[in-house]
Amino acid sequence: MTRIAVYPGSFDPITRGHEDLIRRAFTFADKVVVAVAVNVAKQPLFTLEERVALIRQAAADPKVEVRAFDGLLADFARQVGAAVIVRGLRAVSDFEYEFQMALMNRNLAPGIETVFLVPAFDLTYLSSSLVREVARFGGDVSQLVHPAVRQALRQKFPK
Repeated sequence: MTRIAVYPGSFDPITRGHEDLIRRAFTFADKVVVAVAVNVAKQPLFTLEERVALIRQAAADPKVEVRAFDGLLADFARQVGAAVIVRGLRAVSDFEYEFQMALMNRNLAPGIETVFLVPAFDLTYLSSSLVREVARFGGDVSQLVHPAVRQALRQKFPK
């Protein structure tokens, strides 16, 4: 039986930190569904279609599926047959929000566990918003993102 993990997020854009968590999710899952969220509260730099395409390039693996979703994560996780929801924790400040979300998802989908992963030490500081900010001002993001993402950022922020 295939164990499926769902890794949700806005991924605006996907970073090396996200890629690290996708790879490490395979320690307890046979397949990872990267669930790209439609978040009406945010104004993303990249369109939903662009984010999906960039993730497919950055996380190119036959065991990684990339899908957009709208609505409750618990419903989406059930729909794809997931046993696990993967969330990343970079700092203590992430914990309170993630803990509340995990409890709500457990309430909505009792059979699906949430697993928290800490990124690799050298990626702990990394966030999509930080990458966007560095790229906006012409900084070098080549160590922070996949080459396809770097190129897409250059197109958004030409210098």
